[in-house]
Amino acid sequence: MTNAAGQVAHGFWGAVGNTPLIRLKRASDATGCEILGKAEFMNPGGSVKDRAALGILQDAVDRGLLVPGQPGLVVEGTAGNTGIGLALAANAHGWKSVIVVPETQSREKLDYLRMIGADLRLVAPKPFADPGNYVHVSRRLAEELGGVWANQFDNQANATAHERTTGPEIWAQTGGRIDAFTCACGTGGTLAGTARALKAQNKDIRIVLADPEGSGLAAWVKTGTVKASAGNSITEGIGQAARAPGNLQGAPIDDALTIPDAEALEHVYSLLIDEGISVGGSAGLNVAAAVRVAKDLGPGHTIVTVLCDGGARYQSKLFNPDFLREKGLPTPPWL
Repeated sequence: MTNAAGQVAHGFWGAVGNTPLIRLKRASDATGCEILGKAEFMNPGGSVKDRAALGILQDAVDRGLLVPGQPGLVVEGTAGNTGIGLALAANAHGWKSVIVVPETQSREKLDYLRMIGADLRLVAPKPFADPGNYVHVSRRLAEELGGVWANQFDNQANATAHERTTGPEIWAQTGGRIDAFTCACGTGGTLAGTARALKAQNKDIRIVLADPEGSGLAAWVKTGTVKASAGNSITEGIGQAARAPGNLQGAPIDDALTIPDAEALEHVYSLLIDEGISVGGSAGLNVAAAVRVAKDLGPGHTIVTVLCDGGARYQSKLFNPDFLREKGLPTPPWL
């Protein structure tokens, strides 16, 4: 459903994908490698999650659960970005959306969801084992309202969307000259799908999961058991402390790195002030992991990572000096 470069896209569904790779100058120069960021903030809904939203809804259409132009309802629990993609994609076909979000997510994403017409349901943050967790609340709401539950964490249509689009785009854009791919995981769809596509082309491409502190996915990659690392993170939508999502099962992952917030934020601020690229915290974490992998591989290699979304969605947190000081994190000097 993605548009080919240079062609006219048809609405939201046709405008997702074919985002450029951006050479990250400071990271590349510091490592002697080519570090390239997939500019997913340039999708129409502003994030990499537009791909998952489109893949999940296209699958629902293919299975006859939703029909374009006829009444339909999409329900999902999300940290925000998938909800934005789902709501916009649903709007384009005349469907309604109910989006369940933990109330601790950034104000900017919550305001955006309301602005685009989503029926926003805020819930208290609860661990996955609690019935009040936003994922479980969304599943129950879908059953009660008769809607399609997107189920982004375990719905394989999520990873398949990246296997069909993100991975092949990266392979084509690099001319097959890629040595490693780094990516953080929330649902696991971006990493799993992209990894499968890239490994199908060259099994030696190194796939590295980037994990925030407090998440257990790095331990899962290394030991097979989800065990949360020490600390916590202000990043949103990535990391899992309780389980490995269904989309990650069987994904060809070679290694995992745990990245502290301060290291990730260093790249967020550097990209903004030195290169004019505004990204959120997960992108900073991805770039930090790419830099570590580049230093491990040595000069002359090409590492691709994902610039998941833009920094404007986190202005009240990542660019709020009071919030950063409260968390003991570095504050950008221009703020």
